[in-house]
Amino acid sequence: MSVTYYLAVDIGASSGRHILGHVEDGRVILEEVYRFENNPEEKNGHLCWDLSRLFSHVLEGMRACRTAGKLPVSMGIDTWGVDFVLLDREGKLLGDAVAYRDGRTSGMDVISEKCVPFEELYERTGIQKQVFNTLYQLTALQKEQPDLLERAHRLLMVPDYLHYCLTGKKENEYTEATTSALVNAKEKTWDWELIDRFGFPRRLFDELRMPGYLLGGLTPQVQEAVGFDCTVRLPATHDTGSAFLAVPAKDEGGVYLSSGTWSLLGSENREPITTEASRKANFSNEGGYEYRFRYLKNIMGLWMIQSIRRELNKEYSFAQLESLAREADQFKSRVDVNDESFLAPKSMMEAVRAFCRKTEQPVPETVGEVVQCIYGSLADCYAASIQELEALTHRSYTAVNIVGGGSKDSYLNELTAKASGLPVFAGPTEGTALGNLMVQMIAAGEFPSLEAARKAERNSFPIQEYHVE
Repeated sequence: MSVTYYLAVDIGASSGRHILGHVEDGRVILEEVYRFENNPEEKNGHLCWDLSRLFSHVLEGMRACRTAGKLPVSMGIDTWGVDFVLLDREGKLLGDAVAYRDGRTSGMDVISEKCVPFEELYERTGIQKQVFNTLYQLTALQKEQPDLLERAHRLLMVPDYLHYCLTGKKENEYTEATTSALVNAKEKTWDWELIDRFGFPRRLFDELRMPGYLLGGLTPQVQEAVGFDCTVRLPATHDTGSAFLAVPAKDEGGVYLSSGTWSLLGSENREPITTEASRKANFSNEGGYEYRFRYLKNIMGLWMIQSIRRELNKEYSFAQLESLAREADQFKSRVDVNDESFLAPKSMMEAVRAFCRKTEQPVPETVGEVVQCIYGSLADCYAASIQELEALTHRSYTAVNIVGGGSKDSYLNELTAKASGLPVFAGPTEGTALGNLMVQMIAAGEFPSLEAARKAERNSFPIQEYHVE
């Protein structure tokens, strides 16, 4: 019996993976065929992404599909948000792909607010203030390299650019574009008045395409490189947009938590919430599949644990770090995980210790105490964010539904259940890739609707449960 395969290329800020999916007896079957690391590097005084290396990994993973004899009929790429590239009239790259953790955006919010007060910006876009938003990156570019903007003909977000490399088509996908803080939440398109007031050239921005949009086939060059052709279809290219699609909602009254390098906690709404209370709570209205809004808070997430592991030269596995944290469970100092000092410190361990000193708490000395401090702080932040979410949405939530790599972190899940007082349902792990695949499968007629795809997903993957003791 022939099998119809679909390929999700899911690239996060620390790693990427190629996941093949197919439907068998109404169940979704996943298979990882390729995995690679992804980290920004210093270049020309900035922290940058090596997009040529990233694209070479995209191609290598596609070749792995061919080697396995499992050729996809369609594929799509999702990545993190906010970062972009500029192209000239010939479609060639201008400048570097500067990463959101680079320090160039420091103070750019103050400069941009001279053009548009943040209160008005939030009311129009519904996007929370984060110093690395595309808006502030463009403001930094205006200040540092205005000639690049003058020469640029198009702006493509990172997944848009990778899709362009595959197909030769320059398209802006909606869910990723909303992370720029330049899309009008109510109109669901670029806010041209804002773009004009900030002084960005209109030619950089083109019509927004929705998840499911058909880009077409691979370029002849890519076909030759990978040994086959397939359809390229836009998923929700922002990884959180794909992850929220794949929340199986074991409890329909639960909040969604996409747990990985970042933790994105929130709910799915049909209309944006751009009230003053929402702005003050720093919740975001990111665009989603079928114009469903991901109403969420960005929380620093497992980036802090990942950073400590790198700092220790990967001497410890993640499981060993978790075990050390469990042994230090009596250590009760806590940090504000959303503090900017944790965005890109030279030493994450020292940043945690410095925060504890500054707030006059016991300073963690051992690795276990540092990691315990982070785990406990994340769980407490999740619990506080759920309380804020309930007040803003006027709903009472009854569970926490977790997808993504963090769903495997049993200790953090236990602490989250304890801190929130809610049961935690964890899984599937590859939530982002699964959401990417679901869009492709719906477009191909494997499922008639998102609801049907989610139902199939609930029957396809084990969900680990953590209950309040």
